[in-house]
Amino acid sequence: MDNDQESKEGTDRSELLSVDGKNSKSVLCQRCGSKVLCPGMATFEEKELFLPSMRKKSGLSTSEGSVDGDTLTAHWLVGDMYDFENVGFTKDVGRIKYLICADCEIGPIGWHCLDDKKSFYIALERVNHA
Repeated sequence: MDNDQESKEGTDRSELLSVDGKNSKSVLCQRCGSKVLCPGMATFEEKELFLPSMRKKSGLSTSEGSVDGDTLTAHWLVGDMYDFENVGFTKDVGRIKYLICADCEIGPIGWHCLDDKKSFYIALERVNHA
């Protein structure tokens, strides 16, 4: 099984965590491989968050009716937006900004509430690790 397939199917979380509870591997975009986070920049957090289905930035805005997506629980929590190597933000959707890959604009890979300036969540299922 190749690395790309292994991370999508849920690599054992203990392999992704260092002794101090931070990410032990780089966090990469699933689509283009761009580095989103360096090792040691985020802590593991379990929190239920809804993320719309992955697509290009132009398709992320909410239109009439409901939005397709997933409720995900495993995330990397980043405390400062400047800790990211490469991440973009969508326009506000209510009080939420979604995080996307700044290079290929695929996403959302994460979630940020405008009410909490120090919490940026990256869904483990939406990124690769290397």
